[in-house]
Amino acid sequence: VQLQAYGGGLVQAGGSLRLSCAASGRTFDSHDMGWFRQAPGKGREFVAALSWSRTSSYADSVKGRFTVSRDNAKDTVYLQMNSLKPEDTAVYYCATRGAQWTTGVSTTPSVYNIWGQGTQVTVSS
Repeated sequence: VQLQAYGGGLVQAGGSLRLSCAASGRTFDSHDMGWFRQAPGKGREFVAALSWSRTSSYADSVKGRFTVSRDNAKDTVYLQMNSLKPEDTAVYYCATRGAQWTTGVSTTPSVYNIWGQGTQVTVSS
């Protein structure tokens, strides 16, 4: 079971990027999917999550700018990032929650038990 995140890169402030996270090894349509990020010298923080039932949650710092979506037919989750700011610079990780058919959507990293390798996003000012 693997998650492969890609789509990061260098972008100017105000620009956009779309991150993708492809899952393999099992289907993920019954599992929540989350995005987290870690900036240099900081801990891993929640960015966005989308439950199996399409309930979404966003960190206050990205609300209105980022959108999480999923395509279950492709076992892929996306993070559309618009109006990027230098403070969005970080390594972005996707993750899936081990439990199935859960109620609500979790923002806690510890409930996500399968993680991708991360993709670097750098926003220049």
